[in-house]
Amino acid sequence: MVHKAEYLDIHPTEISSVLAGGYFHPLLREWQQGAQLHKKMFIFPLFVSDIEDEETDIPSLPNIKRRGVKTLIPYVASLVEKGLSSVILFGVPLTKEKDPEGTLADDPEGPVIQAIKALRKNFPDLFVMCDVCLCEYTSHGHCGVLYEDGSINRETSVRRIAAVAVNYAKAGAHSVAPSDMIDGRIKDMKLGLIKAGLAHRCFVMSYAAKFSGNLYGPFRDAAGSAPSHGDRKCYQLPSGGKGLARRALMRDLAEGTDGVIVKPSTFYLDVISEASNICQDIPICTYHVSGEYAMLHAAAEKGVVDLKSIAFEAHNGFLRAGARLIISYFTPEFLEWLEQ
Repeated sequence: MVHKAEYLDIHPTEISSVLAGGYFHPLLREWQQGAQLHKKMFIFPLFVSDIEDEETDIPSLPNIKRRGVKTLIPYVASLVEKGLSSVILFGVPLTKEKDPEGTLADDPEGPVIQAIKALRKNFPDLFVMCDVCLCEYTSHGHCGVLYEDGSINRETSVRRIAAVAVNYAKAGAHSVAPSDMIDGRIKDMKLGLIKAGLAHRCFVMSYAAKFSGNLYGPFRDAAGSAPSHGDRKCYQLPSGGKGLARRALMRDLAEGTDGVIVKPSTFYLDVISEASNICQDIPICTYHVSGEYAMLHAAAEKGVVDLKSIAFEAHNGFLRAGARLIISYFTPEFLEWLEQ
């Protein structure tokens, strides 16, 4: 029995400082979480080539393969059975010559449009998103059409990018996600979808805050999208440009985007948080990019971290920052881990 005098000796701040009673049990620890990871928030990136039966390992991206349409369908079927609900397509033309305008991006016989049709036919409930950019398809490897001096021709580029988006929507894509970061492409894309009578059934998910940096190497290995000259620093955001990110988010919101993506994720949690405030009425997505994914695998191989634990820690961090959708190469693993 505690004597009255002893009870009164305990200062109120000492009582409120005892927090462990709130998380000593596994169920209590779950109750302490805000948003929690679930299968429907994961979007899985797929690299689709124009070699129909291709199934090629990407050494810098562990467990990820580049696939042709014929090998893609059985692979996706195995993931749909585990609860996959959404994919994002990246086309990789390997058999045809690229040109300065990226004509292959919306080639009716090209990998993306063929993959859209095959996925829609085989998986009616799968949400099919398409990355919209020209870098995988241009001979120079940049995200738009260039002037003679090598700089981006904004007007021509956004018209071309909008046309590609409309053609993906016509093929059956549920969503188009422009990743070029060229000013004004959301407006042209929305107008193009409206003119085509498709705006009511195509979700525009803008890469509104995409930063240039050193985390895209494995992706470029997979997609063959490295620029042949120069870099993308004049149209992707500088890593320290938080103010520019805010302005880009507001710009794309004003132009009518239906959702936004922050890319990369781990080093830009503050920008995800900014996006959740600026764009609080639309879905916020982040992209755990190829370099981030490869880094976690490398750390696990060195015995520095446990892969499953660090993947959960990273992805829970995105939720705490404000993301509600995650484009992740870990999607197949999470489809299994979230069963347990």
